[in-house]
Amino acid sequence: MRTRYGLQAVENCLTRPLLQDRVFSNLSRRAVEDLQEISSSATYEKGSVLFTEGEESRGVFVLGNSRVKLSASSPSGKSLILRISEPGEVVGLPSAISGKPYAATAEVLESTQASFIPREAFLEFLRMHGEAALKVAEILSDIYHATYQEVRYLGLTSSAAEKLARFILDLEEAQDRAVGRGHGSRRTTLTLTHEEIAERIGASRETVTRVLASFRRKRLVETHGSSLSVTNRAGLEKIAHA
Repeated sequence: MRTRYGLQAVENCLTRPLLQDRVFSNLSRRAVEDLQEISSSATYEKGSVLFTEGEESRGVFVLGNSRVKLSASSPSGKSLILRISEPGEVVGLPSAISGKPYAATAEVLESTQASFIPREAFLEFLRMHGEAALKVAEILSDIYHATYQEVRYLGLTSSAAEKLARFILDLEEAQDRAVGRGHGSRRTTLTLTHEEIAERIGASRETVTRVLASFRRKRLVETHGSSLSVTNRAGLEKIAHA
């Protein structure tokens, strides 16, 4: 079915663990109860758009076990993937706090459950619960630093090989954090196509395919379908920091 905003929703329900066990964990019982009163959950199909660039901020989405692609477009139609939000993140938070339009389009990469919290109700909740407001401040700080690092390595790296190496390492580290594992040779899931990776690092699809093939020949990585293994992390780091 479709939600009131035209999103593809499979199931519409309230799901307390989605909020309590992730971003807003360790809140007081009263805060959790108040949060549940202003939250509604639904399952969104792959390809659903939670909000679009330039749209007036309606509120925030707390993600389930999936990722969301945040992208921006130029008037000529060129698209740039700004970042990939990880499972459990709050999407649309900066715009909800500032009241400014959404700065990116948020597209669901896999079918996922997400909780929606309307902006005005969310702001009132933060005014009432300082512990939650502090958590949101921490999240905004993380977004700031992640964006800073992103601009830094994209702006200061001169080759597509450097950018792709950094992308793979960042993806590996993000998935490490998600499952609580350490470094080592293991599988990392590539949720983006070569075209989308190209949009992410500011290169062409052909360049991404060529450089990735070069990484395989040099035994820096191994790929099997949508999974990738970093087999020579030191070698990949050397390229990323060239």
